[in-house]
Amino acid sequence: MPTDKNIKQLLDYLAGKARRPNKPDKPDGMLWLLAAACLAVVSCAKMGQPDGGWYDETPPVIVRTTPQDQGVNVKQKKITIYFDEFIQVDNPTEKVVISPPQIEQAEIQAAGKKIEVELKDSLKANTTYTVDFSDAITDNNEGNPLGNYTYTFSTGDHIDTLEVAGYVLNAKDLEPIKGILVGLYADLSDSAFTKQPMLRVSRTDSRGRFVIRGIAPGSYRIYALQDADNNYVFSQKSEQIAFTHDIIVPTWKPDIRQDTAWIDSLHIDSIRQVPYTHFLPDDIALRAFTEVQTDRYLVKSERPEPDRFTLYYSYGDSLLPEVRGLNFDSAGAFVVEHTAKRDTVTYWLRDTALVNQDTLRMELKYMATDTLGVLRLQTDTVDMLAKVPYEKRMKQKADEFEEWMKKQEKAKKRGKPYDSIMPPVMLEPKYEVASEPDPDKNVTITVPTPLAKIDTACIHLYSKHDTLWYRAPYVLRPKEGLSRAYELLGEWRPGIEYSLEIDSAAFTDIYGKVSAAFKQGFKVKTEDAYATVLFELAGMADTTVVVQLLNTSDEVVKEVSTDNGTAEFFYVSPGTYYARMFVDSNKNGEWDTGDYAADRQPETTYYYPEKLECKEKWDMTLTWNPARRTLFTQKPMEITKQKPEKEKTIKRRNLERARKMGIPYPGLQ
Repeated sequence: MPTDKNIKQLLDYLAGKARRPNKPDKPDGMLWLLAAACLAVVSCAKMGQPDGGWYDETPPVIVRTTPQDQGVNVKQKKITIYFDEFIQVDNPTEKVVISPPQIEQAEIQAAGKKIEVELKDSLKANTTYTVDFSDAITDNNEGNPLGNYTYTFSTGDHIDTLEVAGYVLNAKDLEPIKGILVGLYADLSDSAFTKQPMLRVSRTDSRGRFVIRGIAPGSYRIYALQDADNNYVFSQKSEQIAFTHDIIVPTWKPDIRQDTAWIDSLHIDSIRQVPYTHFLPDDIALRAFTEVQTDRYLVKSERPEPDRFTLYYSYGDSLLPEVRGLNFDSAGAFVVEHTAKRDTVTYWLRDTALVNQDTLRMELKYMATDTLGVLRLQTDTVDMLAKVPYEKRMKQKADEFEEWMKKQEKAKKRGKPYDSIMPPVMLEPKYEVASEPDPDKNVTITVPTPLAKIDTACIHLYSKHDTLWYRAPYVLRPKEGLSRAYELLGEWRPGIEYSLEIDSAAFTDIYGKVSAAFKQGFKVKTEDAYATVLFELAGMADTTVVVQLLNTSDEVVKEVSTDNGTAEFFYVSPGTYYARMFVDSNKNGEWDTGDYAADRQPETTYYYPEKLECKEKWDMTLTWNPARRTLFTQKPMEITKQKPEKEKTIKRRNLERARKMGIPYPGLQ
C-alpha cells in the first residue's frame, strides 16, 4: 500500500507537470486515475493534505495591450497593458523611462492584472514613443520578472527602431553613475543642450549602462544630465553633465549571439546560436562631471568659538573680504587663515577683550556675483554672536576651578602631593610621529591655535649610530595647504634610530599659552621592508600625467608627476594596491573638472586594470597602455563602489524541492 509520502510526492509531481514554465502537456488520464486510486486507499486509513505544491516559476505573460504594441497612427494618450496574472511595478518613477521625455510626469499604476500609463503631455506628430519598463515588472506572488520590456507605438505611419547604447562614468574616478539621464539631440549646435529638451532619453542602470530606443535614422549629439529641475535641459551649473562632439549615427547589422539556458546555477540546459539585430554604436563612453561653481556669494557666517569667526563663500576670490569693526577696533585685531581655494576665511581674535565680547558687529566688503554674473563689490553688515555667552563661560571656569580645589583639598588631607596654584592651560600640539616611519615620510606638528612664536632652539633631533647619539639636521616649515600645520624634515636614513626631543615653551600661541615638553623615539624601516613599483606608460612619453598608487579603498597612498613616460614608486609597504593616472593638461598637479560653456572636457582619468600585490624586497616593472581597454572596462571591480545590482531572475526553487523529495523533475540533466 502506498504511504502518505508516496501519494503526496506523486500529486505534487503531477501538479508540477501542469505548471512548468514551458507549460508541457498535461499528464495523461491514466496517471490521474492512478493518483486518484492511491489517494482513495490512503484516505480510508488516514486523512491528509499535500503541501502547497510546486512554486510558480512562470513569468507574467502579456495578454493584450491598448493601443496595440507596435501600433501606428495612435492618437490616445492612455495605455493599458493586460497580463495573465496579478503583477506589480517596482519603483516606476525611477525605472520606467518614457521617450520622448515628458515635461509633465506621466501617471503609471499597476492595478490587478494590468498596468495603466497615462501621458500628460500632448502627443507629437509622426513620432515613435517608447515606454521602457526595464526589469520593473514582476508577478505579484513569487516575483518572477517579465524581463526588460519596452512598449512602443507611433503617432505616424511607421515605427522607428534604431538604438544606441553605452556607459556613463564619473570623469574623476570612472565610477559607474546610476540613474543619470542620457539623451539625444538632432540639433547639432552646442546651444541645443542649454535651450531645448532632449529628443529621446534613457537612464543608466547600476552598471552605468544606458540604451536609447526608438531612434529615427539621422545624425545626433549625445549628452548626460543629472536633471535637478526635470526640464531635460542643462540649466544649472550644479547639475552633473557629460558631453562629446562625436556625431552619433545609429546603424544596425545582423549578428549571432550565444544564448545559454540554465537549469540552475551549476547545470546548463542548452546553448543556442541565436540570430539578432545588432544596433550600433553600443560602446559610447560619456565622462560626467560637475562644473566649478563660479557664482560667488556669502553662504554663511558663524562664530563657533569665542576666539574666532568664519566666513563661508560659494567660490574663492583673489581678494579676501575687508572687515571693519562697528562696535570694536578692527585694526590689527585678527590673524587671518584661509583655505587653498580661498572660499573659507577664518579670523582669529588676537585680543582677549574681543574674545570676551559676546557680539561683534562688523561691516563686510567682498566681491560677489550680481544677477548678470559679474563680480561686483558688495557690502553687508553682520553680527557675530558667541555661541556660549561670556557670563556662562565664566561660570564654567569657576566650576572647573572649584572642582580642582576640591581635588587638591582631598590630596592635602590624605597627605599626598597637591598644588596651591592652579596650573595654566597648556598649548597642546598634535605630534604625528610613527614608531617605524617610512624613509619618505616626515613628522607633522599641528597646533590648535595660531602661533606667535616658534623657538627652534628648543627642538632637537638626534640619530643613533652604533651606540652613540648625534645631533641630526632638520628643517621645520609650514605644511602646504594646511592651516597651523608644520612638518619637520630630516634625512631619515633607513634602519637608523632617531629621537625627537622638544623642550617646554617651544611653541607659544597668540594668547600666551605654551607647549609642554615632548620626547619620542622612532626607527626608520630598512629598505628590505619595501617594494618598488615602476610603470612604463605607453603613449605618454610627451604628456604630463599624475600617477597615483591607491589602497583597497580607492584612496591615494602615493603619487608622482611625470612627463617622460615612466612613473616610479619607492618605499611601497607590502600589501594590495591599485593604480590610477590622469592627464594633467594645465600642469597644476591636480585633477580639473570640465566647463561646457568653455567647451572644455574634464582631464582624462585612467585605471590600471589589475591589482598589484607588493611584497618585501620586490621590484615590479609593469607596462601600462591606457588606450588598450575602453574606459568602462578599466576600473577593477574590487574598488568600484557602485556595484552592479543583481539581475532579477526566476528563483527556480522547484528543482531544489524535487531533489529533496527524491522525485524526477522534467528538464534536469
